[in-house]
Amino acid sequence: MESPVYIKIHNQIKRDIEAGIWKVGDRIPSERALSVKFDVSRMTLRQALQTLVDEGILERRIGAGTYVARQKVQEKMSGTTSFTEIMRSQGKFPSSKTISYRTVSPSLSEQERLQLGEKDKVVRMERIRLADGVPISFEVTTIPAALIKDFSRSEVTDSFYATMEQKGGYQIGRAKQTVMATLASENIAEYLNIKKGDAILRLRQITYLDDERPFEYVRTQYVGERFEFFLEK
Repeated sequence: MESPVYIKIHNQIKRDIEAGIWKVGDRIPSERALSVKFDVSRMTLRQALQTLVDEGILERRIGAGTYVARQKVQEKMSGTTSFTEIMRSQGKFPSSKTISYRTVSPSLSEQERLQLGEKDKVVRMERIRLADGVPISFEVTTIPAALIKDFSRSEVTDSFYATMEQKGGYQIGRAKQTVMATLASENIAEYLNIKKGDAILRLRQITYLDDERPFEYVRTQYVGERFEFFLEK
């Protein structure tokens, strides 16, 4: 059975992008120009473009046209993987900018999620996480202070999971994650170099050791156009 015309156009545009005719960030020709090129109606052409947008290959910018989309950083939502590992697995250079790093008394929600008492202390750090120098997320991480008392600040901020496993001898287990969509506040927008009101993916994660002790409570806000989660059954 022959493919619909819009699918053929979709496939050709995709091949052109893969061949480097249009590169990441390039604006593609207008709908009018492409409909003339492929000798189809604007409606058929629009259907092909929309399919490419839905697949994340193209992106529409209001008032500016249609562009070849930048590849988003992806995190598979299963098991536990550090930000550093995710970036390196996708050929990107991970880095962090620490905004604050303090030893404080836990809030009620931190006590509950980390199973701590009122007199326990936590280390709470705020970081901007970057991939190839581009801000990806703003992250607030809370860790029981007693658990990391023998680690230096840089060991915790630079690659926490590796430090836990290699220096602490801990085995990292499962994680519970909750994701919701929201909009960037003014200060988050400033941290992430986006506009106030831009789309944000907010993740809450509690990570456990293999003995089921919770050791990390993270609240992360990801730039919607630079990051995506995916599920695999």
